[in-house]
Amino acid sequence: MNASTVTASPRSQDEFLGHPKGLYVCFLTEMWERFSFYGMKALLLLYLVKYHLFSDSNGYNLIGAYGGLVYAVPVLGGLIADRWLGMRKSVVLGGTLLCLGHFGMAFEGAQAVMVNGEVVRDDDALQIFYLSLALIIVGVGFLKPNISTIVGRLYPDNDPRRDSGFTIFYAGINLGAFIAPLLCGWLGETYGWKYGFGLAGVGMVAGLINFVWGQKYFHGHAEPSRPEVLREHVLPGIRREYLIYLGALLGVGGVWALIQTHSVILQLAAWLPQMSPVILGMHTVTICLLAGIFWFMLKDCSQVERHRMLVLLVLIVGALIFFTLYEQSYGSWILFSDRMMNRQAFGVEWSASQLAALGAMFILLLSPVFAWLWPFLERKNLNPGKAVKTALGIVAAGISFLVLVVSIRYPQANGLAALWWFVLAYFVLEVGEMMLSPIGLSAVTQLSVPRVVSLMMGAWFLGTSYSEVLAAQLGKLSAVDEAITGVVDTTSAMAGYYDLFELLFWVGLGCGLLLLAVSPLLKRGMHGLK
Repeated sequence: MNASTVTASPRSQDEFLGHPKGLYVCFLTEMWERFSFYGMKALLLLYLVKYHLFSDSNGYNLIGAYGGLVYAVPVLGGLIADRWLGMRKSVVLGGTLLCLGHFGMAFEGAQAVMVNGEVVRDDDALQIFYLSLALIIVGVGFLKPNISTIVGRLYPDNDPRRDSGFTIFYAGINLGAFIAPLLCGWLGETYGWKYGFGLAGVGMVAGLINFVWGQKYFHGHAEPSRPEVLREHVLPGIRREYLIYLGALLGVGGVWALIQTHSVILQLAAWLPQMSPVILGMHTVTICLLAGIFWFMLKDCSQVERHRMLVLLVLIVGALIFFTLYEQSYGSWILFSDRMMNRQAFGVEWSASQLAALGAMFILLLSPVFAWLWPFLERKNLNPGKAVKTALGIVAAGISFLVLVVSIRYPQANGLAALWWFVLAYFVLEVGEMMLSPIGLSAVTQLSVPRVVSLMMGAWFLGTSYSEVLAAQLGKLSAVDEAITGVVDTTSAMAGYYDLFELLFWVGLGCGLLLLAVSPLLKRGMHGLK
């Protein structure tokens, strides 16, 4: 079916609990994809510093390069889906690459050892590791922007159920993100890293099967806009569709080479010769993307469309700031909880990777509250709007770091931070996430001109890619590189975490209040959309 001829009228489609059934297909697909993604991510930094004996700084460099690429590639994935492949085929391609990547992560190789003060690593195992990361990066690039866009296509403009639908979808993301660290983290740190990574791969297979089974509930909204173009022979005997698949595999090879530059100094404010290839690539993609967006806005958009697109770009910058703070939960927060915290609760010693499940747990608890809250405020004409929600989300993220500052200032008798401060910090952070992230995804599908919505979803994730790199660089301010020798000065390490957390509190508070101040202007720029 040609997607361009389909009219979004979900009330005429099959529904369940007041929403299109396609929403729940996307819910389950994204739940399993996030299970695999966050199951691996909760273990990644610990795996690098404990198994392969990376220094903290190089560990942060790698997760920054990985995070930057995994959220930059969706720009290309969204563009390819918009122009040629369609969302359904893109998701299937991405899910297949993700399965291969996660199972590749299950190959550990020999553990690194110290020999005469030098680290000796299994280079072959590291190459498989880098290849697996490359498969995951390209897979996410095809899957991530398109699964979110499908959700938006299920609702017409100004459908009051849209924000609630995205909140439900976001709960699926976090259901997977909650279960994954508990199971994958426990398996990885208790029985072996390969078991944790392998279980993440099983989750991705489940997500792919669910998506293929449930595609009938999309009612054609996820199909290519011009399927005849995919059948054209671009090269002798090779259809355009197959050429795209070949290009994806070649892209994996390129990312495989690129991800290995993680040990090169990553600097956003660096002269070109000093710049990491990852950062250089991100800058190149960003310049091309922004040039294309502004040209499109000037050439093909009405004034109302142009204003809405500008508002969306501001919200993307706000999300970049928020996720720079948020991604500390998979960086400095992981190592802080592993080294500087008493982790006992309810008679159990929780691992640092398992504690990463706290964020998703609070999202699950808060999702029904916020799904009810926004329609309730709308009925009372008190809905604060997307710009105000984004600003308050950034402020909340900043306050979560203030909680951690307090936990360091008032340690327990053994000099370590108390677990319950950490739990409170996660709660405050996730209140901020609920105000910003699902609303931001909804804004992309609502404020974008329809024919570039997947591309703008890619732009949203490109902003997130910069936040990953910035988060890694900020995390390095608290790096304890001597931990590679097994000796950590607790007092100096605590001081480093204190300085970092205090800095990020002020960053969140200041940026959030600035966005709050300009929110009336942004509201006018939306021209009646809420």
